[in-house]
Amino acid sequence: MSDAPAVQIHRLSKSFGGIEVLRDVDLTVYKGEVVSVLGSSGSGKSTMLRCINWLEEPDRGTIRIAGTRIGVDDKGRKMNNRELAAIRARTGMVFQSFNLWPHLTVLQNVMESPIQVKGMHKDEAHAVASALLEKVGMAEKADAYPFTLSGGQKQRVAIARALAMSPEVILFDEPTSALDPERVGEVLQVMKNLSAEGYTMIVVTHEMEFARAVSDQVVFLEKGLIIEKAAPEKFFTRPETERVRRFLELSA
Repeated sequence: MSDAPAVQIHRLSKSFGGIEVLRDVDLTVYKGEVVSVLGSSGSGKSTMLRCINWLEEPDRGTIRIAGTRIGVDDKGRKMNNRELAAIRARTGMVFQSFNLWPHLTVLQNVMESPIQVKGMHKDEAHAVASALLEKVGMAEKADAYPFTLSGGQKQRVAIARALAMSPEVILFDEPTSALDPERVGEVLQVMKNLSAEGYTMIVVTHEMEFARAVSDQVVFLEKGLIIEKAAPEKFFTRPETERVRRFLELSA
């Protein structure tokens, strides 16, 4: 972990239909750090993640990826689609529903963005994708189509696809919530390996053991507010708020 921020969020706020989902959220994630974001359903966790790469446009606040502001430049001008895509390419997003392209093979799914967004030569993209599929244990499925894969296999391909863009940070939105229980472990193991390799990760999750074992910081969101933020040992053994104590008791 370095002293350089990978993601800086300042006073991030977002409302839907008059309901404030995020309220003045501040969070700094450093390079090589793993931050787990916990909270009950509807607390704003996924919205925060989607705002980081501007899949949702915040109502106010600033977000910087490796020092570069996303969505709006420092003069207050809205970025155009090309500028936004260039910064968004610095974040990898792993969704709970996988979002693989069904008409492409596993290998083609991983190759597509480096070719289309980065202009990578097809041969280079093939080599990069093959190496990443090996990393996530999916090399033998390179020529398969997504419909033939289990949920855990799809999610490992989705992780490889995110890695293919060499992102500054990888965002995981409940990556195991759509999986059968026996498939959860294979995805968490890949994520633990990435953590050990020094990838910067922000993980919205209900997997308490993973959060405790792998995180550098644990953040708890409640009604759009960060009500507690701590290192995992303190968060899980000496929480400061009654709300977090109750949440942990119910999650045990």
